[in-house]
Amino acid sequence: MTAQVPTKVSSEVQSEALRIAKGTQKKSQTKEQTKLIAQGIEKGISEYKKQQKVKARDRDKQRKKSVATKASVEATDILPTKSIKLESSSNSVRALSVLPWLLLLTSWGYFLLF
Repeated sequence: MTAQVPTKVSSEVQSEALRIAKGTQKKSQTKEQTKLIAQGIEKGISEYKKQQKVKARDRDKQRKKSVATKASVEATDILPTKSIKLESSSNSVRALSVLPWLLLLTSWGYFLLF
């Protein structure tokens, strides 16, 4: 025994359901029967909308998850390249710091020879 909570259906859905019910109405059908059919259609529409909301939430979760994994993969890819760039730049800094000393020693050597 599950208690069903009445769901609020918009007037737009109610009018659409009533229009569909009247469109399929038989000649011998009473107004009460048409109203019952319209209520069934309303229920079907509301169930469909609920399912679509659930699917949309699932799609959104999957999209967010894929974006997060893509970002983490890109972050791990970026870190090694930065460290390699830092190593190569530190090597070039060392080479540049040795160059003036080398030039100084070479110039002293020429002065001593002459």
